Amino acid sequence: MESQKLEGMGSILGENGVTFRVWAPHADQVFVMGEFSEWREEQFPLDHEGDGYWAVHVNEANAGDEYKFIIINGDQRLHKNDPYALKLTHSNGNSVIYNPFDDWKNHEFRIAPFNELVIYELHIGTFNREGLNDGEVGTFYSAVEKLDYLQELGINAIELMPISEFSGDSSWGYNPSHPFAVETAYGGPEGLKHFIYEAHIRGIAVILDVVYNHFGPSDMDLWQFDGWSENGYGGIYFYNDERAKTPWGENRPDFGRKEVRNYIRDNAMMWLHTHQCDGLRLDATAMIRFLGYIDPTDRTILEDGFSFLQDLIAEIRAEFPHKILIAEDLKEDAAVTAPISKNGLGFHAQWGVGFADYVKRVLLEVEDRHRNLQMIVESLFFSFNNDVFQRIIFTESHDEVANGSSRLPEEIDPGNADGEYAKKKSTLGAITLFTSAGIPMIFQGQEFMTHGYFSDSEELNWEKQKENQGISQMYRDLIWMRSGRDKDLVGLTGHKIETLHFHQDKLVLAFSRTHLDFQDRPVIVILNFSSNEYFGYRIGIPFESELDVKFNSGWKGYDEDFSDTTLSGVQIEGAFEGQAHSIKVDLPSFGGVILVRK
Repeated sequence: MESQKLEGMGSILGENGVTFRVWAPHADQVFVMGEFSEWREEQFPLDHEGDGYWAVHVNEANAGDEYKFIIINGDQRLHKNDPYALKLTHSNGNSVIYNPFDDWKNHEFRIAPFNELVIYELHIGTFNREGLNDGEVGTFYSAVEKLDYLQELGINAIELMPISEFSGDSSWGYNPSHPFAVETAYGGPEGLKHFIYEAHIRGIAVILDVVYNHFGPSDMDLWQFDGWSENGYGGIYFYNDERAKTPWGENRPDFGRKEVRNYIRDNAMMWLHTHQCDGLRLDATAMIRFLGYIDPTDRTILEDGFSFLQDLIAEIRAEFPHKILIAEDLKEDAAVTAPISKNGLGFHAQWGVGFADYVKRVLLEVEDRHRNLQMIVESLFFSFNNDVFQRIIFTESHDEVANGSSRLPEEIDPGNADGEYAKKKSTLGAITLFTSAGIPMIFQGQEFMTHGYFSDSEELNWEKQKENQGISQMYRDLIWMRSGRDKDLVGLTGHKIETLHFHQDKLVLAFSRTHLDFQDRPVIVILNFSSNEYFGYRIGIPFESELDVKFNSGWKGYDEDFSDTTLSGVQIEGAFEGQAHSIKVDLPSFGGVILVRK
């Protein structure tokens, strides 16, 4: 990808004053006005530098000053915010000169190995509103107050839903009005800097969700930025033909223009370098690499978008080799995480709906006789390019718990999401998640049985955490086991997975997880997807060894409604089901146990 050859874009603070630079190839004249000019519009004209770039140095300008560009195109006189503005007063307000490197220090933080990651998806506006006034949205500062809780939970990576400046104060964030600016209602760039620092000192990485498949559609000064457009489309930052069309409007960026490619590239680099994020999750990458959007089977490649993604990912991986790049592609396409050298896109991992879909279909089935255990097997063994950690797996995400769907406990037992049935089956989903091969992710509040559906106007109810401390403890136990902190459970961070037992009628599945560097420490997982409790259930295993019980979901300490299946040890037996050895174990209904060799 061609890097920006100019000194910089936007408002560039120097020792004396500020240099303003903007791309407006169809402008006849450009001015910058602001508090430094007492908002006089034509005091500071920009000089044309060639190739559509305009710049001026203003000695009178300082950090904190508000400003806007005036763009003259024929009879048009346009007041526009800086496309590279790092801060705004609000989405329809003014750009603000901001120095992101004021008091900047390299955290020298490194994200955990990808096979040990446990991700917590978080929406700043709703995550924590405790102590705020009615109507106020959550901020980076209020979210920081819960970081100790997340650290204790065992989380080692947070994924922030998009935080670029959007229209209004409440949004999911997938409508970026000003891609470089941090949402004012959340606390702006200062708040984000504070949040990431506080996360890092607790050993928690921050992955940012970014939206490059479309901009806007509202409060968007990028639209017809310099007054030029064709066919009524969006002008210099967008396609001006049928390629512009997306599910969110006619607002697909023109990935064929080097200036637009640089714009998005600069944005990605800003999050990773300036803000020290530990990775990016790119939203709806299929809308960047494919032309069609109405027909989900339409795989007509948008060559501009495909090559743009390859160039962007290659540059980021070279510059930041330890940061993670995740694609929300949803096409189950191995090319997304295949090496660029093999004409892949080079992402480290991708979201896929398959795991959530299969596991939820099994859990939502009301009667045991209709429950298809093979779906669990298929969700366990799926991988991209023979790498199980190229997959982000979840049972709840912002998409899974909205848009006509609810939180998993609510879907399991509508109207009785706090009941025994919902508790057991939803936590069985969590056990499956944290023992499966892949990078597990949970959505905010999932660990304490939040129900209903996700809304950007509905705050997370932290009273549920107090009511369901036992369930929260179960999640904590599972997360700590999954994240590689216990050497006995290193198998859960390994690639190898092997089925030990499959019984469709009894709905019991047993499998082992093994790290190839520690093959003497396999982890045995036994899951019971039936409503029956089993005593002395026999399973063949390939080795003879005493086993320790590391986890038993039937423990009443997790919830008084649970069965209290006592499991202090495992009985060793002889050959069974083609295996040289076997064990007998008690299994709670809709539950699971995790065993390791002594």
